[in-house]
Amino acid sequence: MELDLAQLRALSAAVSEGTLEAAARALHVTPSAVSQRLRGLEVATGRVLLVRSRPVRPTESGEVVLRLARQVDLLTAETLAELGADPGGGGVPTLPLAVNADSLATWVLPALAPLAGTASFDLHREDEEHTAALLRSGAVVAAVTTDPHPVPGCSVVRLGAMRYRPVAAPAFVARWFPDGPTADALAAAPVVVFDRKDDLQHRYLAGRLPEPVRPPLHHVPASADFLAAVRLGMGWGMLPDLQTEAERDAGALVVLDPDGALDVVLHWQQSKLRSGALDRVASAVLAGARRHLGQ
Repeated sequence: MELDLAQLRALSAAVSEGTLEAAARALHVTPSAVSQRLRGLEVATGRVLLVRSRPVRPTESGEVVLRLARQVDLLTAETLAELGADPGGGGVPTLPLAVNADSLATWVLPALAPLAGTASFDLHREDEEHTAALLRSGAVVAAVTTDPHPVPGCSVVRLGAMRYRPVAAPAFVARWFPDGPTADALAAAPVVVFDRKDDLQHRYLAGRLPEPVRPPLHHVPASADFLAAVRLGMGWGMLPDLQTEAERDAGALVVLDPDGALDVVLHWQQSKLRSGALDRVASAVLAGARRHLGQ
């Protein structure tokens, strides 16, 4: 079996861009050429690699080949850069990375910023319990994740823990929790939840109450807006210390329950591919974690 570089690039671009038309624009070819390359790759592998939906998505076999395609993209870009050629993207490799929203909003971007001239970052925001799935699918080459078990073909390093506390605006606490976080108050007070994958608030409630409760929920799927919703008194929520220290010091937010902290342990998983660019990113992420996360 021989896999053609142009065919692998067509698969990578189709998944990244979502449609064959968008992939064609990214590769500066016609949609017909992209379609032909994908058919050729499927013939070469003897497998159906893409579901032609909108957006297109890889099949289980396609995920395996996509991992190879992303690795080939990275190695090709690095090789051309060393030779002084321009592989596209300004002459630097593109690194697709998966990062949870709270890390992205607090410590990851400052860690990556010094490398902005040496790599292009394609950041995929996903819940920390689901970022490893993007590694398995081949969508990214590295991820910040809660999964301590390495994805096949990847290495894993513990980063540290983000500490979350139940916080709320002072006026919200005065209205809903005059006697503290009692069972009745927790069952009735509105809660801000990031999205339907976010279980931190429910984990806190499960640890405090003998039976499940169903308080009113507000779904606010962006870290800055989540913080704003809690600060505006829409509900209480579990927020990381890294994001709320200034708010708590200023009295704009108060801790609802001093004994209610939850630690989310994060890990860095990356492809075992030997890549200077990826190794530099790993070093930067690990250094950032040492500065900001409890070990």
